[in-house]
Amino acid sequence: MLLGALIAPGAGTPIPHGTVELIAEKQGIIAAGHTFDVGLRFQLEKGWHVYWINPGDSGEPARVEWHLPSGLSAGAIEWPTPRRLDSGSIVDYGYEEAVLLIVPMRADGSLAGQSKAQIGADVRVLVCSQEMCIPSKVELSLALPIQSQPALADARKTEMFANARKSLPRPPPGNWKFSVADGNESFVLAATLGHDSAVHPITQAIFFPLAESQIENAAPQKLETSAAGFRLTLRKSDRLLKPIERLRGVLVLSSSPLGNQGYLIDVPVSKAGGARHAVQ
Repeated sequence: MLLGALIAPGAGTPIPHGTVELIAEKQGIIAAGHTFDVGLRFQLEKGWHVYWINPGDSGEPARVEWHLPSGLSAGAIEWPTPRRLDSGSIVDYGYEEAVLLIVPMRADGSLAGQSKAQIGADVRVLVCSQEMCIPSKVELSLALPIQSQPALADARKTEMFANARKSLPRPPPGNWKFSVADGNESFVLAATLGHDSAVHPITQAIFFPLAESQIENAAPQKLETSAAGFRLTLRKSDRLLKPIERLRGVLVLSSSPLGNQGYLIDVPVSKAGGARHAVQ
């Protein structure tokens, strides 16, 4: 109830314990075949969070229903690398303080005769603390001019989008090799990093599965390093009822002096002792 007094005017649309706004990286769009990015920018009070695409043990990710003019289409949300949100026996995956969820848009030639494009978004989001969760639904809108010349950059928003892209997980280097062995109680994710392992040895590894109920989120992820790479043991979830063919997700590696970086992995699963596979 006090949210209106806590959020500065113009800072976005209020949601429980924070705000969300729909922003565009540039001030205009070009009609014929042009692609551009918009973003959902969440700002949250200390102690509150929103969720990744796989929320972990509880929660649900933000969902968007787009309302777009003919000739404009929205791509999938680009999810930044999440954080582990540990509440004792429960571990969730999500974001605290602030996050920008980038959404690519594409315009086709049918927009050429219009002066502006009105973008609408119905956003459902669950905002949580360690003690409680509050669901919210907001309606956002953004009007962008349609122009034939390159769109002007907004320095503040350009910086926001640049920082958000840095937090997106990236494909791993092509010389890295991964395998996943399916044991009785655990998956073992093994990586051969070649020369990179010697130059920047791994000090910590955390795996975030893309699908729910594959690993026990709150269980320790045991890291064993070697001269060639590492092995990461992931305890299976009690809710995993049948074998999986591939392990997909984000692998966050820490190394000195490079810091943390998330990598997208998609690796076939074989029985323990099976052959190694390259990351796909």
